[in-house]
Amino acid sequence: MSRLSKIIQSREQWKQKANDRGEKARYLKKENRRLKKERDEHKKAARQARSELDALRRKQPPHPVQHKADLVYIALQLFTVARIGYRAVSRVLRVLSPYLGIPKAPCAQTIVNWVTRLSIVKIEKVSELCTTFAVADKPGNNGFIWMIDLSIGLGAGKILSVLALDVQHHQGRKAPTVQDVHCVAVAVATSWTGELIAAFLAKVMAVTGHPAAFLKDGGTDLGKAARLLSEQGSPSLCIDDLSHKIANLFKQAYGEHPLFDVFLSACGDISKQFKQTVLACLAPPKVSVKARFMNLHRLVAWAEQLLSHSPPGAAAEGSVLAKLRDSLDTLPECKPFINRFVRDARPLLACQKILKTEGLNRKTYRRCTQLIKTIPPRSSVRKGFWQWLQAQFAIAKALKVDKTGLPISTDAIESLFGLGKRHGTGEIKDANRIALRQPALCGQLTKEDARRVLAVSVREQREIEGQVSSLIKQRREVLPNPGTLETLADFSQQNNIELIPGSK
Repeated sequence: MSRLSKIIQSREQWKQKANDRGEKARYLKKENRRLKKERDEHKKAARQARSELDALRRKQPPHPVQHKADLVYIALQLFTVARIGYRAVSRVLRVLSPYLGIPKAPCAQTIVNWVTRLSIVKIEKVSELCTTFAVADKPGNNGFIWMIDLSIGLGAGKILSVLALDVQHHQGRKAPTVQDVHCVAVAVATSWTGELIAAFLAKVMAVTGHPAAFLKDGGTDLGKAARLLSEQGSPSLCIDDLSHKIANLFKQAYGEHPLFDVFLSACGDISKQFKQTVLACLAPPKVSVKARFMNLHRLVAWAEQLLSHSPPGAAAEGSVLAKLRDSLDTLPECKPFINRFVRDARPLLACQKILKTEGLNRKTYRRCTQLIKTIPPRSSVRKGFWQWLQAQFAIAKALKVDKTGLPISTDAIESLFGLGKRHGTGEIKDANRIALRQPALCGQLTKEDARRVLAVSVREQREIEGQVSSLIKQRREVLPNPGTLETLADFSQQNNIELIPGSK
């Protein structure tokens, strides 16, 4: 190949390479422009998305918990309203902490301290409430009805509680609950007599003024305390609780009935025979042995319904009816007792439902008068209830609530005792621990209460509960250590809880 041919061929190869490089460069330049354009569009979209997200975040409401008082309020609501234990409150707050904005959920012991301080706060608020509800034309009258009752816990301590209920409560036409009462005072002692109760109530009334009336059960010690206060110059009307009155009437009328013991024995035998059988769902309800006549009507109503499932006539062999009749024991023989008890109980229970809901006023007085007419006139139950009704209606007139309604039930304080023994006391039902929780469980919880809880110092809390003996402390110090049994006598000499307005 000549030199010229080599030059021409080399030139053609160079041209081809140049064309290839040019096409590649033009393609890359075009792609770079496209990518830059897409990049700019994505940047613009990202900036717009960020601005929209910031706007949405600004529109979203803030976390519910902005201050520590909000956290205290939620924790106390879980304890007093949802009624879950201290550890459960801590676990719930731990789960909800990301949504509530809580950096760290409080531990169970912190919840215990908050509940204790809530009791202190609510006791201190009583003086303010008594000033608000004071009766202008009756100096010293704080405008409340005081419910007073006693209860026992585990150990030697016995709890005396005083709750305040507005005299005009039944303007709302509802039965009083724990949320409607305020704990005026609570104390624990080894024993309570009429003199000790009167002295304690006098100490409380020196701070709060005397109540418009006392609402109590038929206990002789509470009645004696009211008489002593009246003799000392603090007269107050005494309202007798409706449920206890009806229970006492039943006890007087049926406690010595010849079929009463037979009926109870038959119910116990039926309960044993029904268990672990196809008839287990028909077992009798449980009735307390100590306050048997408070709920005896439930047992009698059960017996009446059960006997209605056994009509006259033969039963097929091996049938459920045959099994039922084989298990009835002597219950059919108690029909005279059952029928008579139901005859007296139904009108009184109907009256009880009306009076607990609406209070004793002119309308309910007339309705109850008509209801008890179905009981024979010679019945001691009818006579006793009629005398009670007239006496309580006279008190309603004296308090000027015969139009709105007089509260005549201590169910609220009974509920408080039951709630205090089940909620927030642990396995050992220490009377002092139960008493210390009771004020916190009464009334409505407000955010102002939560703020006041944070204002209670550790020193104030220890002054109230620091010197109080504890069954849990005794158990921990004595049970694992043989030879320390005699130290229990030292524990028994320690102080008990006493919470009254101004106690701190």
